Amino acid sequence: MSTLPGRTPPAAPPIPLSILDLCPIVQGGTAAQALQQSLLLAQLGERLGFRRFWLAEHHGMPGIASAATAVVMAHVAAGTSTIRIGAGGVMLPNHSPLVIAEQFGTLESLHPGRIDLGLGRAPGSDPRTARALRRNLDTDPDAFPQDVMELMAYLDAPERQPVRAVPGAGLSIPIWILGSSLFGAQLAAALGLPYAFASHFAPAQVLDAIAIYRAHFKPSARLARPQVMLGVNVIAADTDEQARWLATSIQQAFVNLRSGRPAPLPPPVAGYADALEPPQRALLDSVLAVSAIGSPATVRERLGEIVARTQPDELMVTAQVYDPAARRRSFELLAGVWPPG
Repeated sequence: MSTLPGRTPPAAPPIPLSILDLCPIVQGGTAAQALQQSLLLAQLGERLGFRRFWLAEHHGMPGIASAATAVVMAHVAAGTSTIRIGAGGVMLPNHSPLVIAEQFGTLESLHPGRIDLGLGRAPGSDPRTARALRRNLDTDPDAFPQDVMELMAYLDAPERQPVRAVPGAGLSIPIWILGSSLFGAQLAAALGLPYAFASHFAPAQVLDAIAIYRAHFKPSARLARPQVMLGVNVIAADTDEQARWLATSIQQAFVNLRSGRPAPLPPPVAGYADALEPPQRALLDSVLAVSAIGSPATVRERLGEIVARTQPDELMVTAQVYDPAARRRSFELLAGVWPPG
């Protein structure tokens, strides 16, 4: 693209930051404390200029307090005023699309212009808990796209819609497709919806998924061009050493989860990864590949590398840190160095 003599092209707009909060229940703590800490974090994110604050649906997880995601969203939205509040996401196979349309229609009615709805197809639980949710584990895998389209129909409220979501019908609630594989990328592209990739815990296919989404995106009434959000682990502290120490909590959490022993988020343990067997160290290297852990300068450099490789439109940052004060400090340090000056 040519430019006028003596003129420099305009700088690319900064990539906005958002927060994904897993509402962590820490070892020795309670769900009530976790919910209060999530509100405090959302309020901080609002003051710091983060765009969104999302919560995730998980069930039967001793370390996550956001199972009733819409209820927690209402709690956080009532305690904030400008930051967008969303689900990252609702696991749609666990629910009737009509119920989700009504829940999020209610949230949007209470907090107009501030609600996001991210949709995933995983159960967010183990098979036994999924059955307790009354989820049919033999559901046709093609049902998720059908459920998404049914939900969109309730919210779009076409004139001849025989069943209406009240509240919900006719409300402009942004819908995102969440994914950690190529399936979600293909669906988001086909439906013309924004796409959020869960590279904060499943980064293996991130580049392929983004490429497929952008290559096959079909503009829709909801979205004219592809929009990619990237999940990233960011743990910032005053020094690299301190940040690596804080990160041992999420390292323990991943090892516990993948070993079938989910537990409340544990306190940091110095040298934790060094004491692991090679398969466990390899697991951590894999699941934490899209992470920025260190001092503010280190985090800025690492995030720059991630952005250069993936070219996202937005970063959704999560920080599983045991000490709530250290977690908030991490987001403060991040906000101080991003966008890079």
